[in-house]
Amino acid sequence: MALIVHKYGGTSMGSTERIRSVAKRVAKWVRAGHQIVVVPSAMSGETNRLLGLAKELQPAQTSTAVMRELDALAATGEQVSVGLLAIALMAEGLEAVSYAGWQVPIVTDSAYTKARIESIDDKKVRADLAAGRVVIVTGFQGIDSQGRVTTLGRGGSDTSAVAIAAAMKAAECLIYTDVDGVYTTDPRVVPEARRLATISFEEMLEMASLGSKVLQIRSVEFAGKYRVPLRVLSSFTEWDIPIEEEAKSGTLITFEEEANMEQAVVSGIAFNRDEAKVTVLGVPDKPGVAYRILGAVAEANIDVDVIIQNVSHDGKTDFSFTVHRNDYQRTLDLLKSQVAPATGAAEVTGDPRICKVSIVGIGMKSHVGVAATMFRTLSEEGINIQMISTSEIKTSVVIDEKYMELAVRALHRTFELDGEPAT
Repeated sequence: MALIVHKYGGTSMGSTERIRSVAKRVAKWVRAGHQIVVVPSAMSGETNRLLGLAKELQPAQTSTAVMRELDALAATGEQVSVGLLAIALMAEGLEAVSYAGWQVPIVTDSAYTKARIESIDDKKVRADLAAGRVVIVTGFQGIDSQGRVTTLGRGGSDTSAVAIAAAMKAAECLIYTDVDGVYTTDPRVVPEARRLATISFEEMLEMASLGSKVLQIRSVEFAGKYRVPLRVLSSFTEWDIPIEEEAKSGTLITFEEEANMEQAVVSGIAFNRDEAKVTVLGVPDKPGVAYRILGAVAEANIDVDVIIQNVSHDGKTDFSFTVHRNDYQRTLDLLKSQVAPATGAAEVTGDPRICKVSIVGIGMKSHVGVAATMFRTLSEEGINIQMISTSEIKTSVVIDEKYMELAVRALHRTFELDGEPAT
């Protein structure tokens, strides 16, 4: 008997019919002799609906007090899901019990709307499993040291599921979603994209951080750190598919030493439309200036991605970096009002109409000229590169967003990622 964690996304929980299908799938695993913990998301669209109501009442949502209440509001979506799923499982003849994150408890820090998990007390969950019950735990949420409900940020149910699997030393964490695995790129952009049978944690972490929406990046970090076997598969297959077949479907996210180092040089193409570029012009080129710029941004809890500092001329330099597009205006206002006067910068400019396109693959470690091939391909398509960022297994470029799909298709073809779906 193995302990398995199932996670179901919002589309999988999108209606009572789909919840009934989830219950039947879970029941199949239980009847096969497994202990099952289920972590569902809120029903599709529910979190957006709740946050939309809050925005009607308070458009400015940056204060700690408001964000605290946003968490209390947003957490209710998952509470509806766990209750409905427990009822559906009872209709299947199983004993089931649901818990909100604060009841487990899943303890987090107090960074409202983007909290991080600090610990999980699994005593109640283990006792229920030992009694033969299916345990359903809300994803996306926890409780801080002050007893306040917190949420983990968008996609946080993935993180909850992996964290619970790690805490309970589960045999595997199955992430059921509306796609049947991880693809070489988004099939909506490149119809020829193919599903990967396996991908390393290192590659998946890069793909998630670079824009792939299949898994939330923090869930991949958790899985890699605690060595939680992770599989992405579809909840829209027939629920009564044989477990032996289901357990081998989708994409297995594995450890690098288990991956084939002689696989394709590039495993996938990731892209992100949600970025914006900010440039601080005419900054005095002296020690500490980068800290004065990025330190202020970090204190405002704004994440920075690609960073470039230009060559100094006449004691001045230009400093560019990218942020999430939602933080673009806030970053500009901060730099113009506080950082530019303090540093003596000449001007602050920005461009919200950029995107990031990346090639990812552990095979890049042992092959030369991969970045040059990428740059040549973009040049042949007439696409100008504004910024470049690299690591051992990825190369990212910032380009004008209007060229994004052209760039992805061209790179997918150049690195020979087109092909038939994996079996």
